[in-house]
Amino acid sequence: MTASPIRHDWTLDEIRALFDLPFNDLVFKAQSVHREHFDPNEVQVSTLLSIKTGACPEDCKYCPQSGHYNTGLEKEKLLEIEKVVAEARAAKDKGASRFCMGAAWRSPSRKDMPYVLDMVRQVKSLGLETCMTLGMLQQDEANQLAEAGLDYYNHNLDTSEKYYNHIITTRTYQDRLDTLDNVRKAGMKVCCGGIMGMGEDEDDRAGLIMQLANLPHHPESVPINMLVKVAGTPLEDVEDLDPFEFVRTIAVARIVMPESHVRLSAGRENMNDQMQALCFLAGANSIFYGEKLLTTANPEADHDRQLFKRLGIRPEQRGEAHTDEEREAGLVDALEKERNRHLFYDATERQTA
Repeated sequence: MTASPIRHDWTLDEIRALFDLPFNDLVFKAQSVHREHFDPNEVQVSTLLSIKTGACPEDCKYCPQSGHYNTGLEKEKLLEIEKVVAEARAAKDKGASRFCMGAAWRSPSRKDMPYVLDMVRQVKSLGLETCMTLGMLQQDEANQLAEAGLDYYNHNLDTSEKYYNHIITTRTYQDRLDTLDNVRKAGMKVCCGGIMGMGEDEDDRAGLIMQLANLPHHPESVPINMLVKVAGTPLEDVEDLDPFEFVRTIAVARIVMPESHVRLSAGRENMNDQMQALCFLAGANSIFYGEKLLTTANPEADHDRQLFKRLGIRPEQRGEAHTDEEREAGLVDALEKERNRHLFYDATERQTA
């Protein structure tokens, strides 16, 4: 089988044509591309911790952490390093392979950077992949994070360039692209996606996916979020997005970024098991795991374990990459896969012990 080519020259018409495919055809195409590059029954499991909550100076209209809106969220100081490391250790015990840390900043301050860098070093020492989202980065800040061992930096584009000013006015689209460029120049991997259901139209969803796919390097992780409507934000009453349109977005992202992990991210709390299963079928192969995703709810950990078990899905283990030939020849030890299942399904019992 010839693998799908990796392209960086997608046109908006081509992306629109994918969105317009009959649903069955689109999902079939996405699943076919997915199987060329990934084990279809493995999903990367990450955990996200808010290391500094609230009072963000940005005016992102979806965000309860923005200081511009009264959402009842209490602001918190930067967490102590010991607490962050303890949370990371617990996440690893529950089967997470990546630990993500997020701070509600426009950009990190000079006084906070030494603490942030120490967090990276200590979490990295546990054997976890590390990811941070701290707002905009200058080149020297990106270099410092890379030198500390940060694996991934998250900085979402959120939506299309055309719709962007309807959502955020305190930083520009180019500001976001500049941060992504600084992260790449520092040698880190990129986690970058967007939010669906903010009142955008299909062209905006297509525009976002086109922008991501036409970056010089595809983001290694592409989080596709469903808006979580929060009282007090300007988007609290926006019309719900058709769930099939969300699945279509997952599928198109998979097709045009074949080697990226496409993450089913915020909004899973409001998705039933059937919708999540469709997302996995459409090429999603990463989730955030745990009861809270920054400040918004996430499906309970035990429910995720049960869903994985019902679907025959296992967590992807860090560093375990196998070629199609190895899989077809059966050289991946079944006992090792069973160990991976045990790591995920029985995490609570082992943590108690």
